[in-house]
Amino acid sequence: MHLHRSQADRVRRRDRRGRGIRGPLTPPELPVSRTRAQVFDDLVLDAVERLERLWARELAAVEFLVEDVPLVPRGVGAEDGIPFSRLETSPSGQARIIVYRRPVEIRTTDPEEMALLVYDTVVEEVANLLGLEPETIDPEA
Repeated sequence: MHLHRSQADRVRRRDRRGRGIRGPLTPPELPVSRTRAQVFDDLVLDAVERLERLWARELAAVEFLVEDVPLVPRGVGAEDGIPFSRLETSPSGQARIIVYRRPVEIRTTDPEEMALLVYDTVVEEVANLLGLEPETIDPEA
C-alpha cells in the first residue's frame, strides 16, 4: 500500500512579508498542528488499512493516492458532477486509486461525515477494481 501526495502539494510557501517559514506554534504531536491535507491523508490510510485486513492479497499491487482536485476536461462543469475518486488500471495489472480531497471536503460538514465518505469512496473504487459489489467488499459497512 502506498499513499502519495501530488507534486504540487509539496511546494513550500513563504509568508506574505517574505521572511520565510517560521517554526510551529504547537508541538507536531498535537492534533491542532495537523493540516487539513494531513488529516485527509490519514482518513484514506485508515480506510485502506481497514480493507487490507479483508483483501490483503487483492490490494497488494494497488497504489493509493490523494490529490487535491481532479483534472476536469473543458466544457465539464460542476452540474455534471465532480468525482470523489478515480481508478486507473494498466495492462500489466498495476492499479491506482486516486481520492480527491477538495470535492470530499466540500460535500461534508463534519469530520465524522468526511471519514464515512472517504471510506465509502475507497470501498466503491476497490469494488470497481475487483468487479464486485461494494456490499461484498465490506459487509459490516
